[in-house]
Amino acid sequence: MKKTKNKLKIAVAMSGGVDSAVAAKLLKNQGHEVVGIFLHFWKEEIKGRKNPENKCCSLEALSDARRVAAKIGIPLYTLNFAKVFKKQVVDNFLAEYAKGKTPNPCVRCNKLVKLGFLIKQVKKLGFDYVASGHYLKKINDKLYRAEDQGKDQSYFLYTLSKKELAHLLFPLGNYRKTQVRQMAKKFKLSVAEKPESQEICFIAEKSHNEFLKRHLKLMPGPIKTLDGQTVGTHQGLPLYTIGQRKGIKIGGIGPFYAAKMDYKTNILFVVDKSSHPLICKTYLIAKRVNWLSGLTPKLPLHCSAAIRYHHKTAKCVVAKINSHNFKVKFTEPQRAIMPGQSVVFYRGKEILGGGVIK
Repeated sequence: MKKTKNKLKIAVAMSGGVDSAVAAKLLKNQGHEVVGIFLHFWKEEIKGRKNPENKCCSLEALSDARRVAAKIGIPLYTLNFAKVFKKQVVDNFLAEYAKGKTPNPCVRCNKLVKLGFLIKQVKKLGFDYVASGHYLKKINDKLYRAEDQGKDQSYFLYTLSKKELAHLLFPLGNYRKTQVRQMAKKFKLSVAEKPESQEICFIAEKSHNEFLKRHLKLMPGPIKTLDGQTVGTHQGLPLYTIGQRKGIKIGGIGPFYAAKMDYKTNILFVVDKSSHPLICKTYLIAKRVNWLSGLTPKLPLHCSAAIRYHHKTAKCVVAKINSHNFKVKFTEPQRAIMPGQSVVFYRGKEILGGGVIK
């Protein structure tokens, strides 16, 4: 790794939020050569709305990042990643929903844009490390859950290669969010009390359904029970996910839960119990599986897995079907296993890898 007078050369991905601000300050205090990198992503231009913005890279976020960088005493550079973000994240998001999948854009963004692509760009500038405000630990090139379980972001980073992992730093892994805010106050950083956004950054609304309505050709169709009884009309299959109850508007009867979307017939099938076998399943098939060690572990693998962000991990056994697919069998049925989401494998607090639910 390159060093300048025993100092590490580190580019910190700064979003204008408190986490990346404190991460940059901690590294600066350790004596490293630190620069901030602010990334510009794709922004949707909506008819009738002025000044389109992406929550991750709004003008306010850039102003906050500039103030923090000036306070810390580091330069801040901006990189335009709009083109690669649109292609790898937004276009994929829409394509997956059109096929009946439920993708996680943050997983894809971290691999192909925010961290993966950034590593390639800053290496050209002479930096060998990228640091971020993600909450997780890196110990001896292995990844572990963060100290703050409520903020842990390990679910989003299972796609990293061993080579990429060698160039990443996560300074906040040993801290809780409350501690990070306290440090920001101590360092007199202007973003100490700045609230954080939980929504998808490139979608203007809180719900992604309005975004899908603008960009996909949605066809209304019948809502049917499994015995063939028509009980209502749906507004387009991509707007529904397995196990969903809210939004299935059937007057006077129910409740009903989305159980199956048949794209050939454009029928949304519903059931009247959230514990129905179509909603609660004991296994899944995973594709595009990545192991952080770079090697497939000895199989069958007994571990635990999360099927979505903030999902409580469940005991499972991972077995290989063929070179492209793995079967993940759970000890207990799991509710709403959604194709397109990621399944992430853990051994205790260590992140072993993960894949996309097929």
